[in-house]
Amino acid sequence: MWENCNVATLPRNSNMKPVHPLVSAARAIGAEVAARHAADVDAKARFPQETVEAMKQARLLSAAVPVEFGGGGCSMSDLGEMCAAIAQGCGSSGMVLAMHHIQVACIARHGAEAPYFQQYLRDLAKNQYVVSSITSEVGTAGDTRSSITSVERNDGRYVLNKEATTGSYCAHADDILVTCRRNSDAPASDQVLVLVRRGDYKLKQTTTWDTLGMRGTCSPGFSLQSSGDAAQIVPGSFADSAAQSMVPYSHILWASLWWGIAADAVARAATYVRGEARKKPGTVPPTATRLAEASVQLQAMRHNWVSAAADFDGLAKGPDGLQELLSIGWALKFNNLKMGASTVAPQIVHQALQIVGLLGYKNDSPFSVGRHYRDTLSASIMISNERIASKSASMLLVYKDL
Repeated sequence: MWENCNVATLPRNSNMKPVHPLVSAARAIGAEVAARHAADVDAKARFPQETVEAMKQARLLSAAVPVEFGGGGCSMSDLGEMCAAIAQGCGSSGMVLAMHHIQVACIARHGAEAPYFQQYLRDLAKNQYVVSSITSEVGTAGDTRSSITSVERNDGRYVLNKEATTGSYCAHADDILVTCRRNSDAPASDQVLVLVRRGDYKLKQTTTWDTLGMRGTCSPGFSLQSSGDAAQIVPGSFADSAAQSMVPYSHILWASLWWGIAADAVARAATYVRGEARKKPGTVPPTATRLAEASVQLQAMRHNWVSAAADFDGLAKGPDGLQELLSIGWALKFNNLKMGASTVAPQIVHQALQIVGLLGYKNDSPFSVGRHYRDTLSASIMISNERIASKSASMLLVYKDL
């Protein structure tokens, strides 16, 4: 049902550009599927299977795959709109989609010249594979740019075993993109990405996932054992993949989905305020002022990620786009977006709670924002803001173009 979208009949953005059909499909899925199951997903800390199935039917999982490989060829702006739309219905579902897009983008942008990954992208577009990630590791103190485990190659095969502190929805994925050292002699920072395929790996869950928020992402720790074709190692270094793809896609798409969660909380508050206004026609409820204040923050938050996405899309069209993404200026831009969005999202939800009051505090209320609050609190610790601020501080010592 979701794939039957006609671009000619879609609503248009304020700049009169037609909405991408996959964005339109995401909006429908967010409102009609993700929102319907969000409370159950959260209460049971279960994977949002219904939403993921709907996204497969709509072919959202190949949105970041280039058109020449059968995908949607979507821009960062389009991907952000999709994540925001799904997150407005269910934050965990929005995060799963964002994480999937991030992994696919890394493969498409850094592996597409290799025959193996060309075929993989075609297969993903056809079969709508779910791609997860393992970038954490026991013993690295949360530093994704450092690995203990290395990939070993022999006779065209690889062996990779890793102890991960978290594995993003790995038990529900088809394939996993894993970071590791290039070889046993490489320093901890000399990393590569390995696409570990279903049938090539075994997972043993080592920790639980009973969390405050983002409960449906189902990301406990895992012990991974895998072996496969050495062609599944993404060409180049993870340092480049991270700076040019993983970091920008992560921070922009995460910001978009955090905005989506906050937007739904404000929408609930607005519905409550309108209800109060109808009780006393001709008067403006006191809570309407707080609603106006929340809308300012929400608009600013949206502007920040939309602007960053547009800047990224503009850069991607240039011949030196990938190289420019290695600059300090762009690194600071993405760091600032992440820290800003992750800080303001729970503040906006808190404002919505103050507007609604007890009905927002109760979990069984149609105005409840408890799930929204808990989900947005995860934002500042997904790649710790403290760690990001420390890196930005070091860069600002030498970067003068502010």
